[in-house]
Amino acid sequence: MTLEFAYALDTGRARKNNEDSVALDAQAQVAVLADGMGGYNAGEVAAGMATSIVCTSLAKWLDQNSESAPGDVGAAMAGAVDQANRAIFDAANSNPQFSGMGTTLVMAVLLDGRLMVGHVGDSRAYRLRGGQLQRLTRDHSLLQEQLDAGLITPAQAARSVNRNLVTRAIGVDADVTLEIREHALEDQDLLLLCSDGLTDMVDDQGITDVLCHTHSSLQAACDTLVNVANDAGGRDNISVVLVRASGAPANATRPWWSFRR
Repeated sequence: MTLEFAYALDTGRARKNNEDSVALDAQAQVAVLADGMGGYNAGEVAAGMATSIVCTSLAKWLDQNSESAPGDVGAAMAGAVDQANRAIFDAANSNPQFSGMGTTLVMAVLLDGRLMVGHVGDSRAYRLRGGQLQRLTRDHSLLQEQLDAGLITPAQAARSVNRNLVTRAIGVDADVTLEIREHALEDQDLLLLCSDGLTDMVDDQGITDVLCHTHSSLQAACDTLVNVANDAGGRDNISVVLVRASGAPANATRPWWSFRR
């Protein structure tokens, strides 16, 4: 199976600096996206640390453990996030200008026709298959908890002032839990990782329309998603990663099974 990667980052129309970060390793088939938060430039530092540490650590582990099973890969993903969490937490507590910084994160590892997605916070992963967009992550946010409890409707959620309050983030506590899910990967599947700078501005149908009708290139689809978010107001930084799978999966050399954390 051949994988094609593309990404786009934009400050949006309301911000002066960009606190989103993306790291890709096409050889290791790893993609990481983060949306930082904190004082002036601190969110940018946290997001950059998270994507760099997680991508580098995980790519190195995968290179050294090519025959590992998904459960081991999931543990390695969690370990890489733990490493980033400790580094950001220590930096935030030792440097006053970084006090309170943290970041959301969503990551993907694509191996042997399988997809493993991990996330913390409200950055999301989607999969487009056969023209249908499926969300693969569930936000760690106050808004999602209110929706799950039936306290508000989706229409009310779209107008809520609490839409950016996350209940889990990297670097704000000494420990963090990465939520991990495994999914099948098929020919022509399209994976999207994105920050809330996209999803707050563009609904699922709008994202689907762009992904289904921007055929010139994967990069053009990334750029179009950013442009559509900016045309809708661009109230936050916007980051997107797209990964397209082509061809049949290679015959697996090791067993795969569901990993849940």
